[in-house]
Amino acid sequence: MGNRADDFGSDVEIYRKPLTDTIYAETPTGAPEQLLALLDALGLERKTTVTAGPVYIWHEVPGHLSEEEQKKAATRAIPSLLLAGYVVNIPDDLFDPTAYQEAVADIRNHRHPTAAPPASTQPAPKAPSRATPVRR
Repeated sequence: MGNRADDFGSDVEIYRKPLTDTIYAETPTGAPEQLLALLDALGLERKTTVTAGPVYIWHEVPGHLSEEEQKKAATRAIPSLLLAGYVVNIPDDLFDPTAYQEAVADIRNHRHPTAAPPASTQPAPKAPSRATPVRR
């Protein structure tokens, strides 16, 4: 079982697994509970597989959402993750610029469940790098 966050050295890799409709948010092996809890709070569903070796933990965008709603949910998580200091990658085909800007506005206006208190020196989160999906 591979882990893209480990492979690419990021904190969160958001991608759609080939031949599925599921959008994944993978974190590195041994990711801190604080990161996992933030992904939970942002509406992503935590999944776990226990093996004889490591325990694999990842998150998924809820599958009951439409394809457009799934992209929005994945994108809306990014500003909070960036604000918390995490490195996030998402491919262009999953990134929704409008949803990103709405999430930033919600954080600024304290309408987001994970919004940080205002800080006059705190800049708006920069857009994430949108890595080209790796074919495997």
